[in-house]
Amino acid sequence: MAGSSSTVRGPGPHTRAPRPHIRGRRPLLPGRRSDTRVRRQLVSSPWLFAAPGLLVVAVFILYPFVSTVINSFTDRRTLIPGEFVGLANFRELLHDEMFWTGLRNSTLYVLGVVPALVLLPLLLALLVQKNIPGITFFRSAFYTPVVASIVVVGLIWVWLLDERGLVNSLLEAIGIGKVGFLSDQWLLLLSAMAVTVWKGLGYYMIIYLAALANVPRELHEAASVDGAGAVRRFLTVTVPAVRSTMVLVAALSSVAAFKVFSEVYLMAGPDGGPAGEDTTLVMLVQRTGTGLTGRVGYASALSVVVFVVTVALMLLVLRADRKEDA
Repeated sequence: MAGSSSTVRGPGPHTRAPRPHIRGRRPLLPGRRSDTRVRRQLVSSPWLFAAPGLLVVAVFILYPFVSTVINSFTDRRTLIPGEFVGLANFRELLHDEMFWTGLRNSTLYVLGVVPALVLLPLLLALLVQKNIPGITFFRSAFYTPVVASIVVVGLIWVWLLDERGLVNSLLEAIGIGKVGFLSDQWLLLLSAMAVTVWKGLGYYMIIYLAALANVPRELHEAASVDGAGAVRRFLTVTVPAVRSTMVLVAALSSVAAFKVFSEVYLMAGPDGGPAGEDTTLVMLVQRTGTGLTGRVGYASALSVVVFVVTVALMLLVLRADRKEDA
């Protein structure tokens, strides 16, 4: 019948063909797969870039640190694994005369080196800050000891301060006589301090130069108009402006001074000077924990003490800075 017949229409120009449906699989909305891939890449990419550095830190810093802490509670030796002994190594430290000698020398080293490395590089930076002809040569000359090898620097100073060295030859020529720079207990320690200060001047000078570049000239000009001289401008303008940098230098130099090894080792020898009286804590760690019969457990306990003291020094400097700010 004509009235009951239906007409089957084909797909029009705007009709979308049905997508085949795979059984058991949920159809994805357009763009969902690409968005998920981008999110994964954004999350994983920073870790991939940081992975080499994290691996180096884990292998060469984190693992040795954890291993040292664990060994400090054992009686391990170089060729013997050792057993757990608790706090026996730390109790032995309290009765070890060489430990107290090393602690005394390391503390004196901090007290002698840190004030010089905080103040002298600042004065040196003020001298080389001005742009005058030939100042680049002096900047390079002051920085040369920083890039020089500590072994070379130590040997040069040993040749200078030896009994037959240049310094004693000049003192003998003018009638003063020879001075035991490398044979006297306290002169040897002072000589090592001088080497540390001389080698670190250029490094901290660069840090101060970066800080002085951010000090506005208007402050110095205003102080000059008020009649302030060079010394007063230094105390009232320069020092407050670079005080945070001075705190940084104090923290870095105190940690480095307490862990001093190369300067004293090269000038005093492996025995630590006459009767070992110039031995520092790090030298004691090296002497105790090396060799076929080295006491690795006891040396690890010494290393833990050095770590605790250096952290305490940094916290002390930072706390003093906070109190001054308050």
